[in-house]
Amino acid sequence: MSQKYTTHKDWFCVKRAKPGAGLALFTKREFKKGDFVIEYTGEKISDAEADRRGGKYLFTINTKWTLDAKDHKHLARYINHACKPNCETDERGGRILIFATRTIKPGEEITYDYGEEYFDDFIKPHGCKCPAKKHGGHKNRD
Repeated sequence: MSQKYTTHKDWFCVKRAKPGAGLALFTKREFKKGDFVIEYTGEKISDAEADRRGGKYLFTINTKWTLDAKDHKHLARYINHACKPNCETDERGGRILIFATRTIKPGEEITYDYGEEYFDDFIKPHGCKCPAKKHGGHKNRD
């Protein structure tokens, strides 16, 4: 029997991480290491269409498909990058599921590592804003 992964919108809130920053996703409940946190959803488009559209809410599923959450008000689109994140993503059957990599307390921002390519192309040129002491995406995890 396959496990069901259901996003509970009442477990989260969207707010600014700090003055002048963009919006971020925060949890209202505790998650333990390994817990399912949320699913990243959006319009399923081809990678060629994703290249044509561009945008910051694109999440690559595999070499053929991408999710575009630009026009979808799903909460996972507000998860920000962190060089030392508290979550990780996992593609399962064409779905992008997000799991806790450590205990996450109520009131904490939900984060994951956007990956080397995104970091180098979009974050590094403007400077990483995450609270880690060492920046560089996946390269600097302890």
